[in-house]
Amino acid sequence: MSHFDIFIGEVTGTALLILLGGGVVAGVVLKRSKAHNAGWVAISLGWGFAVMVGAYLSSGVSGAHLNPAVTLGLAIEGGTKWSDVPLYIGSQMLGAMIGALLVWVVYMGQFKAHLTDPEILAAQPEKEGLVDQKAAPAAGPVLGVFSTGPEVRNALQNALTEIVATFVLVISILTQGLNNEGDGLGPLGVLITAFLVVGIGLSLGGPTGYAINPARDLGPRIVHALLPLPNKGGSDWGYAWIPVVAPLIGGALAGGYYNWVFA
Repeated sequence: MSHFDIFIGEVTGTALLILLGGGVVAGVVLKRSKAHNAGWVAISLGWGFAVMVGAYLSSGVSGAHLNPAVTLGLAIEGGTKWSDVPLYIGSQMLGAMIGALLVWVVYMGQFKAHLTDPEILAAQPEKEGLVDQKAAPAAGPVLGVFSTGPEVRNALQNALTEIVATFVLVISILTQGLNNEGDGLGPLGVLITAFLVVGIGLSLGGPTGYAINPARDLGPRIVHALLPLPNKGGSDWGYAWIPVVAPLIGGALAGGYYNWVFA
């Protein structure tokens, strides 16, 4: 596959992944949305469908990595050239930022209504007072639409959660028979991976919101920091390293484990 194939496939696939995944979170979180308070099951299902759509679209073009942790795991396993890794990751980051921007465009009115609602604004200081006073104020009231955050702020536990969840994702992808030509998963593999993401969300997503994808978290977090949202609060940069570093560790461990046990 050409460098252009990798670029266009990963940008487009990741943008759709974030548009639909971030979109379901926006629908559940934002007060003036018809899906408001639909709950964690809706979010987990929405992210699974988001992965399915993005992966089906880009699988035949770029291999549908859509995730730097997957790219790293594949490079260690041997299915992706190390020289292509920067292009994959850069394309995924760009796609994630485009997808996050589109979420804002689609829900622009709901963001404005939510962030100017007196009830929402009045609840923020009280909510922040329930957790670590030094760290929590950095997370604004709609940051969860764009990026993940922990329910219990403990760096070691949060990192271990993301490492384990990402390991499950990447080892499951690797054992589905990706080949060394980089053609990606077939239609059945894409469907299995989509259900896998739903399962990870339901089983392991509670502690941190299961980023399991550095581009999915960092790209939209940057967009949140740049968007002209009223009363948006901070982007929680103190936590931002965990959903970047931990999934990369999980992906690397999965690639190494695959070579040790399955290769």
